[in-house]
Amino acid sequence: MKGVVEARAVELGEYIIESQATVRKAAKKFGISKSTVHKDVSQRLKYVNPELYNEVKTVLEINKAQRHIRGGMATKRKYQKHP
Repeated sequence: MKGVVEARAVELGEYIIESQATVRKAAKKFGISKSTVHKDVSQRLKYVNPELYNEVKTVLEINKAQRHIRGGMATKRKYQKHP
């Protein structure tokens, strides 16, 4: 059972890197919670595959830096639909 968790962490990491996905997008794609995705890529992946962990960390830092912009754009779209 333990190997399944590590394999999932690697799979999540690879998906996040190739698609530049957010934690939410990855969670939705894999059908698991955001908390599980975050724990897998921020804690477990560090020990399973350190190089992949560093790449994922970079992508997630970029996403974190842009999240206020994404939120603003979502709000803008919401109010453009409702005059």
